[in-house]
Amino acid sequence: MTDPVLARRATIARWSDVGKRVGYALYGLAVVLFFVGLAAGYDHGVGTAIIVLLVVGGAVLAPAIVFAYGVKAADREEREGREQGGLSGRP
Repeated sequence: MTDPVLARRATIARWSDVGKRVGYALYGLAVVLFFVGLAAGYDHGVGTAIIVLLVVGGAVLAPAIVFAYGVKAADREEREGREQGGLSGRP
């Protein structure tokens, strides 16, 4: 029988990984676009695209990082509870 808490935690971890990949990819694309604009010359569209990529990347990346740390902390707390023989660990 699957523990619903562990299943939910695994789902959150997967979505956090996807969010981190997307967020970092958007940041990377913004950096590449910055250097392309630096070499080729900026216009209004390039500057706007860089700003949009940075804002959307931050909006995706920040919650993904927070949720990933939360999942890691929950796993660590559960593991420590099992090692100490406490009731906080799940079988």
